[in-house]
Amino acid sequence: MMLGSVLNPINSTIISVALVPIGKALGAPASQTAWLVSALYLATSLGQPVVGRLIDLFGPRRLFLVSTSLVGVAGVVGALAPDMAVLIVARALLGFGTCSGYPAAMALLRSEAKRTGRDSPGGVLTALAVANQTIAVIGPLLGGLLIAAGGWRATFALNVPLSVVSVVLGLLWLPEPAAAAGPAGRGRLVAQLDLPGMALFAATLTSLLLFLMNPHPDDWYLLVLAAAFAAGFALRELRAATPFIDLRVFGGNTPLLATYGRAVVAYVVSYSFLYGFSQWTEEGYGLSPFRAGLVQIPMFLVAIGVSIVSGRRSGVRGKLLVGAAGQIVACLVMLTLGAGSAVWALLLVALVFGVPQGLNSLALQNSVYFQADAERVASSAGLLRTFAYIGSMIASSATAASFGRRADTGGMHQLAWIMLGAGVLYLLVTAADRTLGRAAHAPAGK
Repeated sequence: MMLGSVLNPINSTIISVALVPIGKALGAPASQTAWLVSALYLATSLGQPVVGRLIDLFGPRRLFLVSTSLVGVAGVVGALAPDMAVLIVARALLGFGTCSGYPAAMALLRSEAKRTGRDSPGGVLTALAVANQTIAVIGPLLGGLLIAAGGWRATFALNVPLSVVSVVLGLLWLPEPAAAAGPAGRGRLVAQLDLPGMALFAATLTSLLLFLMNPHPDDWYLLVLAAAFAAGFALRELRAATPFIDLRVFGGNTPLLATYGRAVVAYVVSYSFLYGFSQWTEEGYGLSPFRAGLVQIPMFLVAIGVSIVSGRRSGVRGKLLVGAAGQIVACLVMLTLGAGSAVWALLLVALVFGVPQGLNSLALQNSVYFQADAERVASSAGLLRTFAYIGSMIASSATAASFGRRADTGGMHQLAWIMLGAGVLYLLVTAADRTLGRAAHAPAGK
């Protein structure tokens, strides 16, 4: 469960120190290497809720095995890529390949709660969050080591052994779904697939994210397409007997909708720092990829400690408020940095960012577990990641717009102002949400 769920974050963090070496090797500016980030999140944003719904219906085993096999294929393609276009394709394949791990983990938690009659997942949810944070610690440092030893291509080749281990463990331990007992059960589940709804959802999200990747007035038609597809999706889901996303239930769950909106804003700040700050420490400050990875380690170590300590408490509102305040403080400190700043100042920013990094992801994950409908927990968890990736797309676009061809100090400050605005919005939205006090005390699935 944990290994599958970390395939995506390890590919998210390892690329943060590889963007500059890839750009130099392939002659691509920061505005182009940003597509390596966007391609993965576009693919995963589409795949997470779709695969999550399939997991809700068919169980995690088959979806997990197929997806994690694709991770290995993507690793080979990326390691052998001759140019930026093929490298972007490899990142998209990684996005689709890693989209089953987190929904499968949440579905397994739910099935165990049902099997044992004990719905007390706090410790396991914390372990799941800490596992992702641990990989986030390893990612930048491991990326720096791999680049030093074998070049940036080694960061893609790493996915091959990870894929093999994931598939083997999945074959050994993931349970067979009940529907495998006969064709009648499989037929009933297939009948519940809302393929037109899935297609309209994919078209809506693709149009929206393509605009967010590089917002420009000339691309206004993408927003028109997104609105048209969204209208068609809503009509389809309201009329479907078994909708892909039940908008009647979904629309009536205001706390869950607020959690999704909160995730967008939180990850705008988080991923702007993850990618933008890493690029600046290399190009604007002059660190090597390995040392740039070392600078981020304090953030992830603090995040792990905060997750472990705060995971013992069931409430989420306090975590989110402290996380929001931590984001604002960290952004203010970023505005004081320059090319002549001491290294300890960079480490200080990373330390401060560790607090919201550890609190926000855990609190958002726990909120969805308790707020989502029990029968759709995997697809709801997938949607959480989708909204998080929308935030990451906005962050990637903001990073590319702030830096242009080079990640200099002026661009980093511009990005910090954008992050600060998002952090203030996150604090206001969280402070105004009175339902958060009940989130961890409601019966799961309500």
